Amino acid sequence: MTVAPAAVSSARFSAQIRSQALQTRIMELILERGLDVGDALPTESELSAELGVGRNTVRESLKVLQALGVIEIRHGFGMFVAPNNFSALVSGLTFRGRLSLRHKGEEAMELIDVRQALESGLIGSAIDLLTADHLADLRSTMQAMQDAAAKGEPLAEHDAEFHRRLYAPLNNELLINLMDVFWQVYRQIHEALGSGPVNLEEQVQIHWDIYEAVDGRDKALASERLQRHFDGIRLKLKDVAAS
Repeated sequence: MTVAPAAVSSARFSAQIRSQALQTRIMELILERGLDVGDALPTESELSAELGVGRNTVRESLKVLQALGVIEIRHGFGMFVAPNNFSALVSGLTFRGRLSLRHKGEEAMELIDVRQALESGLIGSAIDLLTADHLADLRSTMQAMQDAAAKGEPLAEHDAEFHRRLYAPLNNELLINLMDVFWQVYRQIHEALGSGPVNLEEQVQIHWDIYEAVDGRDKALASERLQRHFDGIRLKLKDVAAS
């Protein structure tokens, strides 16, 4: 007997809903038991018995939760609540951004908008909490960037470190993690656009300009210069949209 396509589609949809419900239930169980990062989860057999589903079904849900960064599976040791892990978010956002380059690059532009809004919007608060030590760290990062540029070395890691230290005064680990996510996505989209030769001196100067505005405690100027930091990739994305 031939099964109608609509019936197959409906069955798959129902299975997906059940799988998502099970993933949610496992996360709730972690919270209900007061488990924290690094704590061991019940075994597959224990979860299967407690949740009333087969071990294979539990195993598939656990694989999804591992991919989402909720748990980590250490073969031979067990399953544990995972530490902060944003790799799945990086992969997903990068994929969506690069895929959009085949069309008008709209999602890539939206990702740039979010990163720009995050940085330019929070720079004033970071300046309010800036200490002499923070400023010294920022200057030392700039000096390392300038030295690397003089040797013709890539600046990507120095760029990332500059932006981490720029917002270090806020003492917000989640913010730094999210900024790292958007930085990694930004770099991969930039590379996918085919940036060609990079003017290292110009890149260094852009960051010195931001540093000087921060050093002068000029919030408006710092915000404006941070926004200008994204002009290059915006122009490239506009070219994609026009093509």
